[in-house]
Amino acid sequence: MTSMLETSARLLRLLSLLQARRDWPGRDLADRLGVSDRTVRRDVERLRELGYPVHASRGTDGGYRLGAGTAMPPLLLDDEEAVAVAIGLRHGVPGIEETSARALTKLEQVLPSRLRHRVDALRASTEPVPADRPGPAVDAAVLSTLATACRNRERLRFDYRSHDGSSTLRVVEPHRIVSWGRRWYLVAWDVDRDDWRTFRVDRLAPRTPTGPRFPPRDPPEGGAAAYVARGVSSAAWRWRARVVVHAAADVVTERVNPAVGVVEAVDERTCVLDTGAENISSLAVHLGLLDLEFEVSGPPELVEHLRLVAERFTRATATNQA
Repeated sequence: MTSMLETSARLLRLLSLLQARRDWPGRDLADRLGVSDRTVRRDVERLRELGYPVHASRGTDGGYRLGAGTAMPPLLLDDEEAVAVAIGLRHGVPGIEETSARALTKLEQVLPSRLRHRVDALRASTEPVPADRPGPAVDAAVLSTLATACRNRERLRFDYRSHDGSSTLRVVEPHRIVSWGRRWYLVAWDVDRDDWRTFRVDRLAPRTPTGPRFPPRDPPEGGAAAYVARGVSSAAWRWRARVVVHAAADVVTERVNPAVGVVEAVDERTCVLDTGAENISSLAVHLGLLDLEFEVSGPPELVEHLRLVAERFTRATATNQA
């Protein structure tokens, strides 16, 4: 009985090591487990009999790798990993909360009581700030389809529903999926429009099969996340301004979130910031946070607001003047 328990414990330890790293030399596994190379080979065979696809390579550099099987074998998580996964699933991922909840239910059914108590304690002691409004639901299968097409660089066809409810067939070269706020976006090269476009994932329905592979192309300026941030934010801007900033473009870029504006170099000491906001006050705050010299020529409402703010600040410090 003792021997069986020792073997079972060693198998669990071996499985944990194989899951933690992609490739393991056989000698390293033997050293970690405190056994011979022959025992490692026997234990690997036992894991294969249990349904774990462990691949082996021969030679002086030979070793082992845990592969992906046709069915997912049980995962081996240590205490900290199990609690982290449970907490992450409990808070949910925007857009796929229902899928997260199903996964959490299955995980909690197999958690040892000591770990369930830790998860319950964290749940009882944590109070998240609720979102101002829920985001649109996203099908996890759709996200998986898009991610696979991005990874394999395969053309994708999908029906896309615009904000007015009309539907069109789009053919794209998918680049990246971006999570922004409570929504998911696909950044892709639109084949028919010959330009980069952003698509809301909750509005598209992929068609199968995917199309032919395509060669990689240069991503949109600043990368996919910055491209989405500029597009989503600027679409909500009520007020816009082009501001001349007396500083190098790279200096301003470091201080400006992509959601706040786009920087265009003029020369080595000057650039233009194309920015905007939902209201004039927020726009003035963005400019103040630059902590740099700048010139504003419009819109008139912004010029007047900055003048009023300057006068207010001057009055606020008048009592401290000599």
